[in-house]
Amino acid sequence: MVNIIVELSKYLMILLMGIYTFSCFSIFAHNYESEQKWILIRQNVLMFLLQLTAYVVMYLKKDDPKILTLYAASAGFLLAVILLYRILYPKVSKLIVNNMCMLLCIGMIMLTRLEEENAIKQLIFAAVGVVIGLVVPVAIRKLDRLKDWGYMYAGAGILALVLVSVLAEVSGGAKLGFTIAGFGIQPSEFVKILFVFFVAANLNRSLEFKNIVITTALAAAHVLILVLSTDLGTALILFVVYLVMLYTATRQPLYVAAGLGGGSVAAVLAYHLFAHIQVRVAAWKDPFATYSDGGYQVAQSLFAIGTGSWFGMGLGNGRPFDIPVRESDFVFSVICEEFGVIFGICLIFVLMSSFILFMDISTRSRKLFNKLLCLGFGVCFLFQVFLSIG
Repeated sequence: MVNIIVELSKYLMILLMGIYTFSCFSIFAHNYESEQKWILIRQNVLMFLLQLTAYVVMYLKKDDPKILTLYAASAGFLLAVILLYRILYPKVSKLIVNNMCMLLCIGMIMLTRLEEENAIKQLIFAAVGVVIGLVVPVAIRKLDRLKDWGYMYAGAGILALVLVSVLAEVSGGAKLGFTIAGFGIQPSEFVKILFVFFVAANLNRSLEFKNIVITTALAAAHVLILVLSTDLGTALILFVVYLVMLYTATRQPLYVAAGLGGGSVAAVLAYHLFAHIQVRVAAWKDPFATYSDGGYQVAQSLFAIGTGSWFGMGLGNGRPFDIPVRESDFVFSVICEEFGVIFGICLIFVLMSSFILFMDISTRSRKLFNKLLCLGFGVCFLFQVFLSIG
């Protein structure tokens, strides 16, 4: 009986996710606020139905009361987020809030399926993130001097990266962060935020050549420290974010061409200097040929996606523990194995709709500082998705 429920549930969850994804784009065809309101409410209903279905399946599979507790906590948390944003920020982009909650919902489902302890930690981090997210807009509006603290953001970011480079232990070939009281802390995730604030503040202050040179030098310092720590993903994200923000502020394609040229030369040099990078490139080119020498993770993730096929194995029926780093870097493979490639494609479209909304808000912002902030965070979000899934 449980197997039948699991089999039927996967089709139901794909249907719910498909309808939600379609509404992310169909909402733009409705000009009246009342029509959009009902679409947004429908999205909330679809999300909570998907969440309920997933947790019922996991409870039936494991018969663990902790799953019901996690369901109640995560459902209450998502409901609180939706209500708080609508009460405190009546003009908030409700579609972005819905997408954020849907992504958190899927993340919590997968972490509960993989490791309940990680799901609890994620819920705590999400709560802290939401509190910060509720405070930051007020701070930007009230503290006009935030746009004058460019060098403070740069100094704090570089200091944090230097500490990681010197003190952190090597994990997976890179120095990423610290473990404090059982929680893994990666300062580079906070540095991404500081970096966007730094670039927006400095470019907002002046677009003279001298200031651009100084800003570029400080941005390059961030990237160089990350490269030396072999945190190549974050280094690439900051590099791309800076180029996009610089071009948006100056409209000078020469700066972008120079940046791409310099970045290409640096990439070639890094490939020849660091064995870690050579292994990554070899695994990317042909993970199966390097299966026992760096390609194992990618190959296993591709096996999982292929096994899931279009409709997935069903929640709890896959073999996610064969995939290394399944709870973070390769979680998309776990999603595709158990929910199916159709669900995975819908997830990508939800992420893309969020990015489109970020860019829409950026283009409508009148102040350069706010425009660059939204653009920087949007590009950071998009490229993080590209690296994590790609």
